[in-house]
Amino acid sequence: MRDIISYVSILLFSIFLGAQITEGVLMVPHWKSMNAADFYSYYGKFGPAIGRYFTVLTITAALLPLFVMMYSWNRNRVSFRFAALSFFFALLFIAAFYVYFKGANEAFLNAAYSSQPLAEELARWSYWHWGRVGIECLSLACLVLAIRRL
Repeated sequence: MRDIISYVSILLFSIFLGAQITEGVLMVPHWKSMNAADFYSYYGKFGPAIGRYFTVLTITAALLPLFVMMYSWNRNRVSFRFAALSFFFALLFIAAFYVYFKGANEAFLNAAYSSQPLAEELARWSYWHWGRVGIECLSLACLVLAIRRL
């Protein structure tokens, strides 16, 4: 049973990370290729659904290290340390949403930028996104190490 829970935990976090990479590789370049009017039309139509989709994935991925950390508390100290580190990185990728993405996404919904500032903001959004993906990779690596030590 523990093996099934371990595999499902890694699978769920990997699905989240894969979706984030897909967003960065496919969606962001597409957004950057659009003119401002088309982007705002697209984002107004699909932005809220994209946000809901990633909210569910993000919360799920962030809770997994916490559950492994709680499970390993009295079972394996090395596993607990890796799980705690994974959870720390999870808190960082959640914090990134509130520090940057929440405001940027709201600005997109409100069509707050003209063409050139929009292009600059989408470039900034992309840099933040890939930084966040890097943190998520660290979280997943620590989660895998925590689960291997159980």
